[in-house]
Amino acid sequence: MTEVALVIKRRERTAMSFGVGLIYLIAALVLAGCSGLSALSGPEKDDALSANSQPNLASLTEVIQKHPEDPQAYNMRGSVLAESGKSELALADFNKAIALDPNYAQAYANRALLYRQANKFEFALADYNKALSIDASYAPAYLGRGVVYRLQGRSVQALADFSKAIALRPDNAQAYYQRGLLYQSQHQHQFAIDDFTTALGLTNRKAEPFVARALSYLAVGDAKSAASDLDEAVQIEPSNQQAWTSRGLAYERLGDKNKAAGSYAKALNINDKYEPAKTGFARVGGKIGQSYQTF
Repeated sequence: MTEVALVIKRRERTAMSFGVGLIYLIAALVLAGCSGLSALSGPEKDDALSANSQPNLASLTEVIQKHPEDPQAYNMRGSVLAESGKSELALADFNKAIALDPNYAQAYANRALLYRQANKFEFALADYNKALSIDASYAPAYLGRGVVYRLQGRSVQALADFSKAIALRPDNAQAYYQRGLLYQSQHQHQFAIDDFTTALGLTNRKAEPFVARALSYLAVGDAKSAASDLDEAVQIEPSNQQAWTSRGLAYERLGDKNKAAGSYAKALNINDKYEPAKTGFARVGGKIGQSYQTF
């Protein structure tokens, strides 16, 4: 049995209904999904290396020095730089790869991902469209373009792209996860549950699909299944405030206020300003400094 004491300076006492809390968490998850692709197996960038270590970066730089006209080397180094958070350097490498080979679909898709992450959606769409004009069977471009469409509220186009990506690459967990987020945002929760379940079957243990499926379980009234998923999520990623908050909602729905308060307290220990956790903790009568059972 694990207990947790809340260690924050103050708490908000305003009430918020369970339903409003669930809507807030689903909205947060759907918005976060645009940057959560790398959490799942099956990289969006086919040419990206699996690790972004300095030895990989150094070896690629050495390749470029020896073969300065090799577009693939620039594309691969750009992928490593992007995964390291060095977006400007990555962009320069993708630009160079495209300059050397204007028909390099992967480089356009990789550059599009950088634009998408910077919320430059029109540039991202242009690059995804270019990649697909070069290679109409390039699944990562459909997946990436679908994310842009989803973020723009273009649900019909997003669904078509995610479904196309799945048809081309049925083993891609990301595509199922993203389509699940789309279904979830449209309140089609059973379809969302099915896609999240498939994503979980295709990927290593990651918290995001468990949290996503749990929120859809909560939306259809299956709090027991939601709690089970969230038990998994918080053990996989103990620092995930949304997982702990969602778990609080699940146990609150099950009538276990002690575990609910403990889950909200864990979320607040991670971030004491996280509003859904603050209001949930207040709603179940949580008290600062008191210990609560979490498992």
